[in-house]
Amino acid sequence: MISTADVARAAARIEGRVRRTPVFADDGLWFKLEHLQHTGSFKARGAFNRILAAGEQTGVVTASGGNAGLAVAHAAREFGLPAHVYVPATAPAVKVAKLRQLGAAVELVGEKYADAYDAAVKAAADSGALFCHAYDQPDICAGQGTLGLELLDQAGGLDTVLVAVGGGGLLAGVAAAVEGRARVVGVEPRTIPTLHSALAAGAPATVEVSGVAADSLGASRLGDIAFAVATRTNAGSVLVDDTAILEARTALWDRYRLAVEPGGATAFAALLSGAYRPAPGERVAVVLCGANTDPSTLTSPTAAPPPERIPQGKRR
Repeated sequence: MISTADVARAAARIEGRVRRTPVFADDGLWFKLEHLQHTGSFKARGAFNRILAAGEQTGVVTASGGNAGLAVAHAAREFGLPAHVYVPATAPAVKVAKLRQLGAAVELVGEKYADAYDAAVKAAADSGALFCHAYDQPDICAGQGTLGLELLDQAGGLDTVLVAVGGGGLLAGVAAAVEGRARVVGVEPRTIPTLHSALAAGAPATVEVSGVAADSLGASRLGDIAFAVATRTNAGSVLVDDTAILEARTALWDRYRLAVEPGGATAFAALLSGAYRPAPGERVAVVLCGANTDPSTLTSPTAAPPPERIPQGKRR
């Protein structure tokens, strides 16, 4: 469990180590451009907070489909620490190449995140290195939540913040950061419903993983911290189809020249598809959380054109 105070302490700890990413407003929405963070995702925030909070270390180990590994490798390099990153064999080549460029030792294990995770936990235990969970450690979640404090400061009063959900570290951090001031709604692919399933079952449950955003949102189970914070703060949950995610990604490029990965477009997909319909006057922010993608795939000539306006409706 984490609180707003934990996020505030994380913000003070990592100040000067991460970027204060921009926010811009358009069509009644606020976009938090977290894909411009170091290593192309919000994950750098949690990685720095985890390492700084832990104190002196001999090395770090993580398991990741890509983005968490990039963040940990970057932070480790900044501190002069060796980093070992375990990734599933399905991880995108662009992310694996970048991990190696950052100086990390990369181990390809299995086909799913769970396979890489088991190997990483064992490696950390055997070596004594610091294990950095991709999404389910208090310091990781609190670090991710620092973008929520920035967002409130930059956008002023908000009602709702839409965030993509995989394992839930981002949701946990942002929901704790804005608790009492705004509500967080988690958006996830219909093919990877970790939050949706956990809320329905009353506890995190294992789900199958597939779809266009599996490389970054491909956790098979919501984190315990995310579930606890989501239930405490009454976080919402909506599901979107892969087609909606790809159309949102194309729209972000066509309208704003914002290059994001499918996971990074997932929160916006909820608005374009109508899965989330803001009430009239509702102040909504969308977190664009990741940019590690092949730019040649940003447009899809076969995709249906996205709507020009955000569907409106009753507050959810």
